[in-house]
Amino acid sequence: MMDQDKYFFTLEIAVRDYELDSEGIVNNAIYLHYLEHTRHAFVTQEGIPFGSLTSDGLIPVVRRLEIDYYTPLRSGDVMVSKLWIERKGPRFIFYQDIFRKKDGAPVVNAVVTIVCMEKDGRINRGDELVARLDKYFGNGNG
Repeated sequence: MMDQDKYFFTLEIAVRDYELDSEGIVNNAIYLHYLEHTRHAFVTQEGIPFGSLTSDGLIPVVRRLEIDYYTPLRSGDVMVSKLWIERKGPRFIFYQDIFRKKDGAPVVNAVVTIVCMEKDGRINRGDELVARLDKYFGNGNG
């Protein structure tokens, strides 16, 4: 799990009953939705409504996703979803962790790589996005 000081953003999300599988735990694919919801809430908090990126000619897409599952969530659970981000060339790397709120148990650890595409399908360095999130990319991150 990540060092608590590295997180840039935290979001609480409640488990909904329709997200459960036949075993009464959150279906593994649903965690991808939680992670995406957290990224979208983060950029929205930063004044970048997700839809505005596309209208500005940037199309952020998931290039790679690595996920480890630890503790299953169940009906009634509330999770705390946290992230921090770094830039490596044209890649934006989101480090995301989800914890069960009631006891802090680690639920999911994920590394999500995002690239920005242009409307013609070419990869863009994402400099426009970097300018909007500049405070998170200290010296040397880029």
